[in-house]
Amino acid sequence: MIRPKQFWLGLLTALFFRLAGENLVAANFTDLTQPPSSVEVVLTNGTITLTSGDQGKWSGGGIQVIIRANPAVVSLKAPGVPVKKLHLHWAATFDTNAVFLGDAWERAYGDLQWKPIGRTGAMPWYFLVSNGTTTDGYGVMTGPAALCYWRTDANGIDLWADVRSGGVGVELGKRTLTVCTIITHQGQASENAFAAASVFCRQMCPHPRIVRQPVYGFNDWYCAYGANTAAGFLKDAAFTSALSPTKENQPYMVIDDGWQANRQGGKDRGNPWKKTNEKFGSTMSEVAQAIKALNARPGLWYRPLQAWPDCPATWRLANRSETLDPSNPEVLKDITENMQRFRGWGYEMIKHDFSTEEILGRWGNHMGDEITEDGWAFSDRSHTTAEIILNFYRTLRQAAGNKVLLNGCNTMSHLSAGIFELARIGDDTSGTDWNRTRKMGVNCLAFRAAQNGAFYLVDADCSGLARSNAVPWEKNRQWLDLLAHSGTPLFVSWPQRLAGPEQTQALQAALTAAAQPQPLGEPLDWLQTRTPTQWKLDGKAVTFQW
Repeated sequence: MIRPKQFWLGLLTALFFRLAGENLVAANFTDLTQPPSSVEVVLTNGTITLTSGDQGKWSGGGIQVIIRANPAVVSLKAPGVPVKKLHLHWAATFDTNAVFLGDAWERAYGDLQWKPIGRTGAMPWYFLVSNGTTTDGYGVMTGPAALCYWRTDANGIDLWADVRSGGVGVELGKRTLTVCTIITHQGQASENAFAAASVFCRQMCPHPRIVRQPVYGFNDWYCAYGANTAAGFLKDAAFTSALSPTKENQPYMVIDDGWQANRQGGKDRGNPWKKTNEKFGSTMSEVAQAIKALNARPGLWYRPLQAWPDCPATWRLANRSETLDPSNPEVLKDITENMQRFRGWGYEMIKHDFSTEEILGRWGNHMGDEITEDGWAFSDRSHTTAEIILNFYRTLRQAAGNKVLLNGCNTMSHLSAGIFELARIGDDTSGTDWNRTRKMGVNCLAFRAAQNGAFYLVDADCSGLARSNAVPWEKNRQWLDLLAHSGTPLFVSWPQRLAGPEQTQALQAALTAAAQPQPLGEPLDWLQTRTPTQWKLDGKAVTFQW
């Protein structure tokens, strides 16, 4: 029998340790709505440390940074002073066993993983920190006017906001720039790291574009690698469509690179997006109609910022003549006309590609905290790179209308959110190299799945098959199964000629599953490995042998 005195002593002791634990968790969470310890501004010829004043204003050198609390909105005034970056620092402490996970600038490259504090490097857009009990989140709301990244060390948390226009300081004039809105998530003991990541992603993007039905289908890139034809595409699309539950939810059939006028021997020197080459017949509208006859939805690949040989010189970036300048209104008008043409041809999904590398001159895995080289500029220096990219994305969106889905490949993640329905979250998988599929596909799906339905639908790329026995079937089948049951889009890139009875049966099962709404798949061992093998799919634990 427990005596009353012992009962109350035990209860008080338990309450003390519970409160102590909660206070410990709270102590390691940093409230970024509180003023930072310091604010610096990077200019062309050096760095200025600003002085804190009243009402969240930091000033110096004719520059003013205003930080408003609840929510923590960061604004910049710099009349007559070109500004390159802002640097905000908060004092913070972390548990000694804490691990950190950052996002990627655009696609990820098989390199995402939880890391200890000394190895994180620059963490684009947001980061999560887990101590084994709780997982906190720190980031900026989607759609910022700066390219934002985070760093952490033993001294605290640093937010860097790159407000350059290209590679030079932005010239705001009298304009006040709303740089970003800082947001945090204090983890709860009741949620694991994946649940915390999912909650935080939804906080960062309150208005994603909702797709009515699950997205799945066929893309011909890994069948042909650009050497495609209308006849070959339609044959393989018919094979995929015949295995799909088209009465419930029609699949998308996406024609990738190779259809446009200046590809595959095409001699046309004008805008290559106005017509096709001889491999695809006379008009792309006829191909779209043929796809619809398969009880499928037509999709088309597009490279909007690639300059063609005789496009006007004034349309090109000054430092990269092969790239169109997205700050030029005439370029945006041409892009609008291209998109409207694709829509008029009957295409219901546009996958647009390469724009980040073309604008910034680097792939995402080569950016780190130097997103682009110094010194170059857009024709418009009064807006930041982030603002110019956002306007470019919104131009695509407006031209596409509300019935055409946009899938951004090589697009900036936090700027795509809420504008595109889908985003390719990782670099290319492969139809010939299983190790590449495992690295790019499995890693990127595991570490960015929490963004699915929060930012956009996450497209982890295809299950591809280009040559017989090029990818071990027992491996490719597992990748197919994971995609099909992950609750994310499934695209396959299988030519009919390479699919035997076993492959056909597995493909039909995968397409049937992917066409139905499913709970989001969860990587269970993602805190320990870059390529999770343990997953929860449809409420059940599943083990893969990658």
